[in-house]
Amino acid sequence: MHVELYTDGSSRGNPGPGGYGAILKFGKHEKEFAEGFRLTTNNRMELLAVIVGLEALTKEGIPVTVYSDSKYVVEAIEKKWVFGWEKKNFKDKKNPDLWKRFLQIFRKHQVKFVWIKGHNNHPYNERCDVLATNAADGKGLAADKGYEAICKAEGLL
Repeated sequence: MHVELYTDGSSRGNPGPGGYGAILKFGKHEKEFAEGFRLTTNNRMELLAVIVGLEALTKEGIPVTVYSDSKYVVEAIEKKWVFGWEKKNFKDKKNPDLWKRFLQIFRKHQVKFVWIKGHNNHPYNERCDVLATNAADGKGLAADKGYEAICKAEGLL
């Protein structure tokens, strides 16, 4: 049993409206995920795509290969930066709410990350990009509560 997870995030402005797209692939089965937010950042959407895909798995301990074009996400894990951030309770780091959520689900599976170049005609990456940008361009976008709380606390909203 092995699952492939393809992900992408998008933001129209940074910050601005944004969205994520993810595709879970297990054998011949595929499931797509996408959601848009009224105010967020590209990095938040890149990370949220991974989180949503991993959270959709119904069994723990599954080997998963995550394909992402986000160096922010892939290098944070592959270079083990996120574990150092965690030890310091994410002091002075962006997106602590999502990194904490990520680590909870990450530890339930056997996750490997592979960076792929974005906009390079990879069919699943291109599909995730369409899902993410369509979600960002949607109507009635949800609030990215974590990001908006940070903005309010900093007097930006």
